[in-house]
Amino acid sequence: MGSERRELMRALGGRLRVLRAEAGLTGAVLAQRAGVGQPTVSKVETGRMVPSLDVFDRLLDALGLDEWTAREVRDLLAAVVAAAGSDQPADGAAPAGATVDEEVRSAQLVRSFQCVILPAMLQSAEYARHVFGSAPGSSPEAVGRAVAARVERQSVLFEPGRESVFVLTEAVLRTWPGSPALMLAQLDRLLAVESLSTVRLGVVPWRRPVPVLPRHGFTLCDRRAVVVETFDRERVSVDSAEVAAYEETFGQFEGAAVFGGEVRELLLRVMKQFRELGDTVTP
Repeated sequence: MGSERRELMRALGGRLRVLRAEAGLTGAVLAQRAGVGQPTVSKVETGRMVPSLDVFDRLLDALGLDEWTAREVRDLLAAVVAAAGSDQPADGAAPAGATVDEEVRSAQLVRSFQCVILPAMLQSAEYARHVFGSAPGSSPEAVGRAVAARVERQSVLFEPGRESVFVLTEAVLRTWPGSPALMLAQLDRLLAVESLSTVRLGVVPWRRPVPVLPRHGFTLCDRRAVVVETFDRERVSVDSAEVAAYEETFGQFEGAAVFGGEVRELLLRVMKQFRELGDTVTP
């Protein structure tokens, strides 16, 4: 990151911190009003994070700024974005996958369905490295940055007041990159995450027919947006009719999934099969 962009990020964060203080709000209250996590407010104000446009708009609305002040702060954000473009190497763009991370970071309720790869917030670092590395045009430097950002954003799973529901097909558990050892570590992580009070993990087992044929994965962020994931990019939609359609589809897959003890039994069974497979696979 260039020094100019760092300075601009600090300036943006400092200005927002002053405006929050002038409004008589704590970071926690601002986060609650804006519908984002308190760590997000802290990172933005200290210049460690550039908010997505949606998060930025919600922060400004929660601060109740007048038109002139809002324009001033928006100009600061535009300068940060412009600086990012000027110091980014040509092959250093973040691989596909960054959008869903940013949207999830700002949501209180996350519902994600996946039929090919694991949901972003459940991926281990090594699994995520394969996901980002398989994207067209990705570079090692960009992949490293994307993996680090993804792992950092997964902290939302542990924040009180948030709810995350993940539904995947059993095929996701059996579509594996790297090695059986990588998948054993990944499945062990799923077992740990499944036990969290803030998370529900469901799997549509192969013995059950799917309610509709899945064409791609998607993630619902609150009831305001859906991130539709394709091979090489992600599309964010805030169209209420489209969001409602994806909510209905998610409900169908959720109804076909097993949860709780049945999921744990399934994960342990698949782990056993990967151990057996590891004895036969050669590097």
